[in-house]
Amino acid sequence: MTRLVHAAAFAPAVFLVALALAAHAAPRRAIGVQGSLPAALKAEVVQAIAPVGGAPASRLEARRRAQEAADTAIAVLRSEGYYDAIVEPGVGEGDQPAGFIAITLGPRTAITAAAVAWQGQPPDAKSAQAADAAIKLAHGAPGRAADVIAAEGRVVAVLKERGYADAAAMPRQVVVDHADQSMQATFQIASGPLVRLDGVRLAKKGRTNPRWAAAALADWKVGEVYRPKTVARLEQRLLDTGVYDDVTVALAPASETVDGLRPVVVSVADRPKGTLQFDGSYATSEGVGVDAAWIIYNRLGQADTITNTLRVANIDSRLESDLALPDWRRPDQKLLLHAALYADNTPAYDDWGFRTGAEITRHTAKTTFFTLGVSFDANDANQKESVNFIALNHQRKLATFAGLAAIDIDRSNSPLDPTSGWRLDARVEPKAAVGDGSLVYLKTQGELRGYVPFGQNDSTVLAGRLKLGGILGGSIPLVPAPDRFYAGGGGSVRGYGYQEVGPRYADNTPEGGLSLFEGSLEVRQRITRQWGVVAFVDAGAVGTSVTPDFGHPDVGVGAGVRYNAGFGPIRLDVATPLIRRRGDSPVQVYISIGQSF
Repeated sequence: MTRLVHAAAFAPAVFLVALALAAHAAPRRAIGVQGSLPAALKAEVVQAIAPVGGAPASRLEARRRAQEAADTAIAVLRSEGYYDAIVEPGVGEGDQPAGFIAITLGPRTAITAAAVAWQGQPPDAKSAQAADAAIKLAHGAPGRAADVIAAEGRVVAVLKERGYADAAAMPRQVVVDHADQSMQATFQIASGPLVRLDGVRLAKKGRTNPRWAAAALADWKVGEVYRPKTVARLEQRLLDTGVYDDVTVALAPASETVDGLRPVVVSVADRPKGTLQFDGSYATSEGVGVDAAWIIYNRLGQADTITNTLRVANIDSRLESDLALPDWRRPDQKLLLHAALYADNTPAYDDWGFRTGAEITRHTAKTTFFTLGVSFDANDANQKESVNFIALNHQRKLATFAGLAAIDIDRSNSPLDPTSGWRLDARVEPKAAVGDGSLVYLKTQGELRGYVPFGQNDSTVLAGRLKLGGILGGSIPLVPAPDRFYAGGGGSVRGYGYQEVGPRYADNTPEGGLSLFEGSLEVRQRITRQWGVVAFVDAGAVGTSVTPDFGHPDVGVGAGVRYNAGFGPIRLDVATPLIRRRGDSPVQVYISIGQSF
């Protein structure tokens, strides 16, 4: 019985060196491959011996090249488990002979045993069992080098996942028995000690406060067993803040272990302190809107973002400031503080006022958010009221205290141009208004959007949207006009002007309502990489009762063009109402960034 240890056959370096020698040799004529081989294996051998043009200067040179090809072919065959293959180099006849190799494949070596041999202290019993189970080399399977190396990698990976962060593979031992074409693989694994985590240490802080990093970033308890996913998730959380250009998170070296605990080292590179952004939109019914935002990053050293926004628009103008604090008091929890001065000039009402509030958003999954909030709004509104069927102006000053509970789930594949998946957002807002007509009421609304791709290369997308809302505990006109439901416009029912869907006063001013129904169906067709077209139908209804009115919706239809600007689509939509009432325009045009929904 002949038993040989073929450790070198499983070292990728041997095969890579053979390929490098072939690639850097002088240009040579193709080396022929003779023998009965499976097509895939033959193609692998032919690629490995790297045939190129150029005739050898002599028969001696041709034979040397054929021998090099034979050595490379042997390495390839052994990596595929053919340890008994015979490869013979040869040279053809003639003045410029071509080299060739003749391969007699022989039987393929099969795996009969694979085990782990622990170097040093072994891991705990359950981890050792998990390592054995990770080998997954079936008895009788071909003795391929890639499979054996992959099995070794799985063993190390499962140990790291179970807290053995320093687990490493020592030189493996692979024994091939040529008498019965069998292979036994023994993986020499050093598990190292079980690693338990300490806190976070900021190695490169920049503007980031190291005390905040140590107190807020760790989403594990001191002494908890190390998990690679834990460290990776911290890195992603820091990147998601948008405050840093680069983030590196790694377990500290074993030499920094203190009392059996190892810290996680965070290194961050700050982005520029501030960014100036501009945005704009246009619609025939809503006019022009221009936004300028000055965003300040990490001013407080807590990966915070301060966004100061000035918006000037025909309908909605405001000066607003928001402070976002990620990982506030606990990981994956953001505190948002905001304050705004605003002035609205809408078809239904005019108002101006001051609003401030706070929201806490809890991130429970990659794209699932729960929000709780409170707000205070002091405003002065000029709205319509119907007296004896006559619409009269009514000045109303209110101070409104509100709560908020919301959920936002996004399972789509893009924020600006989704082509698959779905989105759901819903919110409940209890409100108490005091002043000119005190009232306590509850405002609820929810919206579901879905995207289904089909056609060649998913070039066509069917998109749908359904939005419902209701106000409980109030009535018209007691519910303040700025807080009623309205429909119509670019993000609502296209074809109708802003707030033009729903009941109106005698002078044609939109009244608003206590309930809302909106639905949209859109077919998006990609024409080229940059250009696409859209056909759509929107429907909506605003009712004076709490229950949405599905029976008599206003419907708009239209078409649009999309241009992919790289960061997202620029859209141009043209729509018309199917049922026109007094004051309705026959055509509405909408221009903005991003899909309509």
